[in-house]
Amino acid sequence: MSEQWQYHGIAPKAGRRLLLLKQDELHLALPLIYRRINPKSVSLQPKWFNEALNNREQAYFLLEPLLTQLVLQRKNKENIDKLLIEVNRSLNAYFSDFGWRMIRKELSQIKKRQKKSHIELSNDIIFKLKHYMQKHQFDNLDQTIDNLLSEHESNL
Repeated sequence: MSEQWQYHGIAPKAGRRLLLLKQDELHLALPLIYRRINPKSVSLQPKWFNEALNNREQAYFLLEPLLTQLVLQRKNKENIDKLLIEVNRSLNAYFSDFGWRMIRKELSQIKKRQKKSHIELSNDIIFKLKHYMQKHQFDNLDQTIDNLLSEHESNL
């Protein structure tokens, strides 16, 4: 099975195709998936789940052990390629196209949050950084701080 979602309805003609889970995003995706496959979520957001599933509870009880096995094999550093394909197939059957789009959107937000850090600085330091930034014509504070750190390292 490819890494792309197999649409239940008509595949969109424009835009980016939906992707299934990849190994490098499992550490972020699995907690999200566990929260969303919960049978209570089905009643709260029924559009997220495949309408063609005859028995959603049964589908849940097939998917959940696969996810648990995936977690265990990842933890034990075993090869998970075949199991990931099986998990992706089950996820594709469990979620609707809309639901999987929402999952991917949430996962994207989680990835963005992982890339950013927030550091609290006093107003005095921010004022000095902005002054330094203007003086040396940097576009943003990241460049300014990076330059200061580089200068510091070169002086060591």
